[in-house]
Amino acid sequence: MPTAKQAGARPERADAARNRARILEAARSLFAERGVREVSLEEVARAAGVGKATLFRRFGDRGALFLALLDEHERELQDAVLRGEPPLGPGAPPRARLLAFLDALLRLSLEHRELLLASETARPGARLQTGAYAFWHRHVSWLLGESRPPADPDLLAHVLLAAFDAELLSALQEQGRDEASVGDAIRAVAEALLH
Repeated sequence: MPTAKQAGARPERADAARNRARILEAARSLFAERGVREVSLEEVARAAGVGKATLFRRFGDRGALFLALLDEHERELQDAVLRGEPPLGPGAPPRARLLAFLDALLRLSLEHRELLLASETARPGARLQTGAYAFWHRHVSWLLGESRPPADPDLLAHVLLAAFDAELLSALQEQGRDEASVGDAIRAVAEALLH
């Protein structure tokens, strides 16, 4: 959704902002209680005290609601990358920053796996069309480029980020793979690219 700070965007009305906050809080609560797949948008609207049309006018579809819920967590990681302490934030060598970022992204992806899975499968290519993915990709591509990898850093960034696909992470979890083993594998691939 555009913010009031963006050129040409009108400020959000106070009642619309309240409805948005109520919808997000109701969705967050219901999803935590019953799981993302077990809650309908009608239930979210009812719990928020708004009509279904208000919810759809505000978010358009399930995928947009999921992305709005993920947004605050993704922004926290973006902020840590841009302004946080090293090695995740500025001031560390590219290799250390890349490994710290991959660890942080894995934690975020696993913590919000169900929501990510729902958002990524809401429509084809949904994951690749988010602002968060574009940011992750630029960051990883730049860090790889600084390390002079054996191939195109732009393409290698996509390959590395593919490891964070929610369907893949879910399948690995169902196979009994824990966060440590998945993280070790992702770091091993990154290390191989950095040599």
